[in-house]
Amino acid sequence: MVGYTQKANPEITAKAYGREIRVSPKHCEEVSRSIRGMNVEVAKNFLKEVAAKKRPVKYTRYKKFLSHKRGIGPGRFPVKAAEKILGIIESAQNNAEYKGLDSENMRIYTIAIHRGRFIKKYMPRAHGRSTRWFDCTSNIEVILEEIEVG
Repeated sequence: MVGYTQKANPEITAKAYGREIRVSPKHCEEVSRSIRGMNVEVAKNFLKEVAAKKRPVKYTRYKKFLSHKRGIGPGRFPVKAAEKILGIIESAQNNAEYKGLDSENMRIYTIAIHRGRFIKKYMPRAHGRSTRWFDCTSNIEVILEEIEVG
């Protein structure tokens, strides 16, 4: 994939893109759905709580045989996905500071997850055999937009 999924005004937005990050695209999709449109500081606190397993993420699509968590219904604690998305949001926030924008006063304008390429591996099995095993990667894009204070 080349480029971003949406066009944004470069004077009030900052972007970051993580390519082929070794984390499940399904977990990233559920985490991104829960923080889309949030203020950056609120989203960062939410992701830190998910990584510390203090706050679950509500699963809306990939929820078959999934246990319920108190107050939200079916959910999980996708620690690895939360940590990776937190790093990309911080990178976009640093890009905003570099551009001269107010990085504390921004919201998540776009967050999109795409499947990356599969990494082929082999799992040893009994009697000298092996089984192919694919490791999923994700492409994560984040666009932050400055909020007008007024």
